[in-house]
Amino acid sequence: MPADSLGWLCLLLFADGATFAFFTTFILLHYGHALPPWQVAVVGGLASALGSTLQLVLLRWMLASSHPWMKRFVPSREKLEATLRQYPSASFMALAVARATPLPDAPLKLVAAVIEYPLVLYVLAIYLGSLPYYFALALVGSKVAIPTWLLVAAAAAIVAGVLIDRWRRSRRTA
Repeated sequence: MPADSLGWLCLLLFADGATFAFFTTFILLHYGHALPPWQVAVVGGLASALGSTLQLVLLRWMLASSHPWMKRFVPSREKLEATLRQYPSASFMALAVARATPLPDAPLKLVAAVIEYPLVLYVLAIYLGSLPYYFALALVGSKVAIPTWLLVAAAAAIVAGVLIDRWRRSRRTA
């Protein structure tokens, strides 16, 4: 399977959606140059929505777990309550709109996990929200030749920034 194939796009977007979704923008820009933007949006959006739904299922499992080792990965009760106060409802429209923008949807995903939002509605909201955003980024990728090394460097810079921020926060609380 060639690296710029639809199969690789789906695999990458599924894995990205099931983890932290740091690389979605870069993947879409790259594959917009290799595949038709409508294909990137329709098929890639579905793969990403399925990966995001897997992440939601895992998050629900973590929230319901009583294993002590899981507490390290689960947000504190205070964070959950603060999130619930800030985002009292993870509605279909809110999920779809959040996915249609570059803004992080983690707070809504957390609320969806806590209130056990129906998985079918979740995957549908995420998929429908991803269509315009994914199409727009793939279209930009098809019109502007962005070197792969630049996309990889930008993604690495974001990951490094997140890791440095977490390290600094952990030092302050220690």
